[in-house]
Amino acid sequence: MGASPPGRFSPDGLWWWDGSQWRPAVSADRMWRWDGQRWVPNARLPVQRAGGGGGAAVAVIVTILGFGVVLVLASVLVIVVLLTMGNQIGNVFSNVVAALNSSPSP
Repeated sequence: MGASPPGRFSPDGLWWWDGSQWRPAVSADRMWRWDGQRWVPNARLPVQRAGGGGGAAVAVIVTILGFGVVLVLASVLVIVVLLTMGNQIGNVFSNVVAALNSSPSP
């Protein structure tokens, strides 16, 4: 941005020329703005637009949907394993039961 007289704001109001360099005229959190002499509360806070960032609500929804997808995929995997290996799993359990019921040999 070119040289400007000291104390001049940029056209968008976000920068302030102090005579040697452009400095931010709005704080990083946008809660304060520079009026040329001091920081004052920003009365011109941006209004949340429809479709603009959703913040915490969107994060909660995405987390719930992600958990649901993982739950469905795990359920499908368990069903596939049980359908393809059901008899083998049954054999393992029956062998364990038979081993537990047998008496040790001397």
